[in-house]
Amino acid sequence: MTRHRKIDHPDNDNRLDSMAQGVLGKPVDRLEGPLKVSGLATYASEARPSGMAHGVLVRATITKGRVVGIDRQAALALPGVMTVITDPRMVRYPAQGMAGKGPKAGPDVVDYHGQPIALVVAEGFEQARHAAKALRITYEEEPAPTDPDTVTPEVPDAKQKAQGDLDAAIRDAAFSVDCTYTTPTLMAVAMEPHAAIAEWDGDRVTVRAALQMLASDRKQLADALGVGPEQVRLLAPYVGGGFGSKLGIAPEAVAAAIAAKELGVPVSVALTRMQEFDITHRRSESRQRVLLAAGADGVLTGIGHEALVSNLPDSPFSEPVTQATPFTYQAAHRRIAHRIARVHRSCAGSVRAPGEAIGVTVFEAALDELAEAAGIDPVELRLRNIPDREPGTGRPYSVNRLGDCLREGAHRFGWNQRRAPKERLEGEWFIGMGMAAAVRVNMLIESRARVTLTEDGAKVETDMTDIGTGTYTILRQIAAEMLGLPVDLVEVHLGDTDFPPAAGSGGSFGAASSGTSVYLACEDIRARIAERMGCTDAELRLQDGRASFRNDTRELRELLAGEVLVAEGHVEPGDAEKQARQATWGAHFAEVAVSRHTGEVRVRRMLGVFACGRILNEKTARSQCLGGMTFGIGMALTEGVEHDPRTGHIVNRDLAGYHLPSHADVPEQDVVFLPDRDGFAGPMQAKGIGELGICGAGGAVLNAIYNACGVRVRDLPATPDKVMP
Repeated sequence: MTRHRKIDHPDNDNRLDSMAQGVLGKPVDRLEGPLKVSGLATYASEARPSGMAHGVLVRATITKGRVVGIDRQAALALPGVMTVITDPRMVRYPAQGMAGKGPKAGPDVVDYHGQPIALVVAEGFEQARHAAKALRITYEEEPAPTDPDTVTPEVPDAKQKAQGDLDAAIRDAAFSVDCTYTTPTLMAVAMEPHAAIAEWDGDRVTVRAALQMLASDRKQLADALGVGPEQVRLLAPYVGGGFGSKLGIAPEAVAAAIAAKELGVPVSVALTRMQEFDITHRRSESRQRVLLAAGADGVLTGIGHEALVSNLPDSPFSEPVTQATPFTYQAAHRRIAHRIARVHRSCAGSVRAPGEAIGVTVFEAALDELAEAAGIDPVELRLRNIPDREPGTGRPYSVNRLGDCLREGAHRFGWNQRRAPKERLEGEWFIGMGMAAAVRVNMLIESRARVTLTEDGAKVETDMTDIGTGTYTILRQIAAEMLGLPVDLVEVHLGDTDFPPAAGSGGSFGAASSGTSVYLACEDIRARIAERMGCTDAELRLQDGRASFRNDTRELRELLAGEVLVAEGHVEPGDAEKQARQATWGAHFAEVAVSRHTGEVRVRRMLGVFACGRILNEKTARSQCLGGMTFGIGMALTEGVEHDPRTGHIVNRDLAGYHLPSHADVPEQDVVFLPDRDGFAGPMQAKGIGELGICGAGGAVLNAIYNACGVRVRDLPATPDKVMP
């Protein structure tokens, strides 16, 4: 049986609050944790099917043009080499999440330096790697722009918004700001590199891969191979991080499937760390101009946010930098401008909270510049400009707790102890405090799950993935709560397209969307149990494997009498998402120390206060926020890709040159969740959380640097060479 619900109206019944098991929201340990720390969780490249061969992708050494010849002779003569594949179905770059078709194919056409153009397959990985270097490739090169500042940008009409007269508002303002910030190319750099192992059984291929969204990935791979989706099975039970880089099918999965079909043996294709930088999605660099106008009272009269980003000429994606700007603060006069530079760098795509990650960070830094100009406390300035309804549309907010987050954060952090720039000096270190709002759009995505209840417990099955976010545990808690079972009596099976298709992990919608489908399946099972107890679902109490109604209490085992109850839950978005502006909210506070001698910045402590719907697992939710705040430190202080201006390729393509925050960079961090319920998000009232902690965190660090030493860094990251001058 299937219980389907389209979220057309807000659901404020709070059914989960009336459940009796008491496990939802608790800091339950990760279900798969012991498997991961003991090495028993099998990741994509760790499977070893019999007779498996190894493939290594060969990458282009030009920026744009065509491959006109490949001399295979030397490579094929090497020991263990089985084939060299240049199949026209091989794709040039990864697909974007939720796309229905595979990305651009044709490896003979080169779009960027480092693009896959061939696959060498051998009996062993080292043999394949050696043979890949032995290929002799002839190109026909074409001139190609690689610098976004040297091309005339595209100006898509649909992404330009204007209201009132911003120029007049700036001219007439008591206080105004016109500043430009730049952010560099950023990479996801998940711990597990991309990998795929493909094996055919007749006309059906099974691919074990590092993927985030199996339902759409299946369609993409089928389209790339020219087969039906029913001929593709994807397996991704354990994924070592994604951050957007594994949303869509990528070159390694397509190449592995093609090679496995040709050779009749399983083929593994795993990327090296350097190939990760070359081939996977990057976050576009950005140039952002922020214009702000305010009256003498600090109330905003004008907001402008203009962004220049880049991507390949035929890619439909562009970093949605200004995504949160239209609805976060009020102002009668507004202008949003979005421009896309078509250049031949690697493909840009979704990375770690696309849009708000860099957009909110920059906007919040600019807002602090206005606070400084107006002589108004930064927290107070934001509080004065929180709208009652969504600007521009007049829609109500489903919930807006930004003000509560700001006040709570300021109180807990000791914001009233903040001093003027350079006033607090401890030895060689200037000490400063900074803050920023956090905001991220909230989405619900169509999702399905199957729940089976037996005398021995329950089983949850869905193709949803767990990329380190705690999905296994969260879905287990939802089923346990709804069915009144101890958590250790619930099994969760994920990452297999033979299971019902789920939303996948991306956009911070995974837990709420897939969780709601589990909720609905359990709701159906509860209704059948209630019927046997002679009551309604609302009157039924399920706890510790027993069903109760008034004075009648029976074991579930007795009620089932050997029968197995199976239900499928199916949720999809409806009119509710149009009726109100949904978002998640928060506030970041940071304290930094800046060396007066070297310009080194050390973050000393951070606080994040968040309102993001019902918390499904306190421990995994806190972990997600800590990770997001750490990303903010990296964005503000250390991370940045350097492109070779001649070819556009990435120069610092390893973890020695691309500086992620390490343990020594990450200070004491605290996370606080405000009680929050949002019926517009569905019956669980749960919302996205994974990316909220990233949005604005870097802005709090940048603002703290200014408060410490009076230096405003507008070219990220704020490395010592930029702070010292």
